Order: sequence, then structure tokens, then C-alpha cells
Amino acid sequence: MPLLRLPRRRRPQRRGWVLAWALAAWLSPGLIPSARALELQGATYFAKAPWKVDLVSFYTTIWQTRAEYYFTLSLDPEAGAALGGLTIQQTRGVDTRFPFFVERTSAFLGRPRREGAKVPVEARFDSAARLFTLTFPEPVPPGATVTVVLKPWNNPAFSDTYMFQVTAFPAGPNPSPAPLGFGTLRIYDLDWP
Repeated sequence: MPLLRLPRRRRPQRRGWVLAWALAAWLSPGLIPSARALELQGATYFAKAPWKVDLVSFYTTIWQTRAEYYFTLSLDPEAGAALGGLTIQQTRGVDTRFPFFVERTSAFLGRPRREGAKVPVEARFDSAARLFTLTFPEPVPPGATVTVVLKPWNNPAFSDTYMFQVTAFPAGPNPSPAPLGFGTLRIYDLDWP
């Protein structure tokens, strides 16, 4: 029995070239100068996006004051774009009302307890959505490791595993988001003697 052949659909040539160029650029980062962002159809992308975030806090019991939540990510030297901003959203945890000192949000190059130069950062917090929107007025260059510090008034009132979804945005017009995964913070009950 002969096979049924369907007519081939023609695709526009322009789309094919754009997709081929983007694929070649992705597979061969050397084609893209590290100082320039990858722009495709008016959007800015990372050539090699950061792929994970680390979350550390040295104060992990309920109601504890002076807590700081350190979110650290590293940009690949071949990222193709500087880091222009982040979003950090609480997606899990019993206490969804604990407040933050938004004006005390800070950032620096390096990791917690190995701080480098300070990085200017602007922060907004939507308490209903539990969403931080962070912008770097001086974008963080490829190859750098940056840590953002969020400061709650105190730790949550209830012990639980709290999760924060983090997304990175390249510096440039119409930035395309790069999900980094989740930062996990375990908050414990007080240890009574």
C-alpha cells in the first residue's frame, strides 16, 4: 500500500534565517561578542543564561530579628549580556505576611561573608504578590558573581520551608526572562532548653 504524502508547507525565508542565526549563536557563543547583548526580534536575551541561585541566611528561627536573606547567582563570562534585574517571589511558606525593609535592600559582588564591591540596586516589593522587583542601574557584567540581600523585619512567625522563585533579566530593550529556579529557606521553631 503506498504511503500517503502530504504537501510540504513553505515557511517564510526570513523566519528560517533568524532561527538559524539564533541557533548558531547559541551553539557557538564565540560568534557573539561578550560585550553585546543578544537581540532577536526586538527582545534581549542571555547567550548563556545563569541557571541557578543560592539562598543563605544565618538566622533561621522564627521571629528572629536581624535576619538577612542572601540570594547569590553567577553570570557566565559568555553570558552575552549584563544582568539588568531580578524578580524574587515567595511561592511557598505558611507565613505570607512577614514584612521587609525594602529600602535596606542591597547588593554586592561576591558571596556572603566574602563581600566585594557594592552594586547599586533599586527595589520594589508587592506585598500582596510577595514579589520583589530589583533593577541594577549599573548592570552587573558577564563573569561576575552577585549577591542580593533582602532584609525582613524579622523571620516568619511559623516554622516551615519557604521557597522563593528567582528570575533574571538581561540589560537591554525588552529583556527576556531567564528562570533560575528556587531559593529554599528553612525556618525552625525555637529550641527551648
